[in-house]
Amino acid sequence: QVQLVESGGGLVQAGGSLRLSCAASGRTFSAYAMGWFRQAPGKEREFVAAVNWRGSSTYYGDSVKGRFTVSRDNADNSVYLQMNSLKPEDTAVYYCAASLGAATMIASRYNYWGQGTQVTVSS
Repeated sequence: QVQLVESGGGLVQAGGSLRLSCAASGRTFSAYAMGWFRQAPGKEREFVAAVNWRGSSTYYGDSVKGRFTVSRDNADNSVYLQMNSLKPEDTAVYYCAASLGAATMIASRYNYWGQGTQVTVSS
């Protein structure tokens, strides 16, 4: 089993940057593909980014391509989301998730989820 704890959220002005972190417990972190999702009030959960177990392949949602970068450090049991050029529409609760399968944009294929961290982008 994996427990995930996100951090790094906060309030930032449009055009600014934030770096989210997700710390994982357990000794098998490197076995999991990791994903980031977000959910804004009144909206469905949206895929943001994913990275495979080695960190060699990354995937992004269309709305964040070119602005966000996902990475992981298996030695530190952590996954990161660097968010640049933030827009008000990026405002949401951001969740990290772990999948025993391949990295995917499909939320139902993730086995474990964190509690989320709030990101608010002001205009």
